[in-house]
Amino acid sequence: MIAFYFVLQTIHEIGAAVLLGTGAGIAFFMVRANRTANVQIISQTARDVMVADLLFTATAVVLQPITGALLMLAAGYDWRAGWIVLALIFYVAAGVFWLPVLWLQSRLGALAREAAAAGSPLPPLYYRLYRIWCALSFPAFGAVLAIFWLMTAKPVF
Repeated sequence: MIAFYFVLQTIHEIGAAVLLGTGAGIAFFMVRANRTANVQIISQTARDVMVADLLFTATAVVLQPITGALLMLAAGYDWRAGWIVLALIFYVAAGVFWLPVLWLQSRLGALAREAAAAGSPLPPLYYRLYRIWCALSFPAFGAVLAIFWLMTAKPVF
């Protein structure tokens, strides 16, 4: 049973690191690409970001609640413990912000590809959506950071 717990814990911690790391990496590369103002670079980066989000982030998003629930049961934690409830609230909040971010990334990529194919600059809609993407990314990432802290600190309240 102890070995099973540590395997679960390792998977859960790797999933948390993937969520945090992929989120930070995606934000970094999207911002860097946009700063170039090069439609080709923005288009390719947006495509790569979507692949990373679907491959890494989505996989971790599915595995985290499963491994978290199994860990909670194996460790004998009460799911009503304050830190667990708060972590679940932050998890849902992160998802509420991340799902529109995912859609926005897809739309930003499509707009950049269209502009690149036409040899034209990015349309004003691109910049409007990019600002929304930035605004939603911060609370999503902040929620993941809060979950990280709650997982490690397990505060009693």
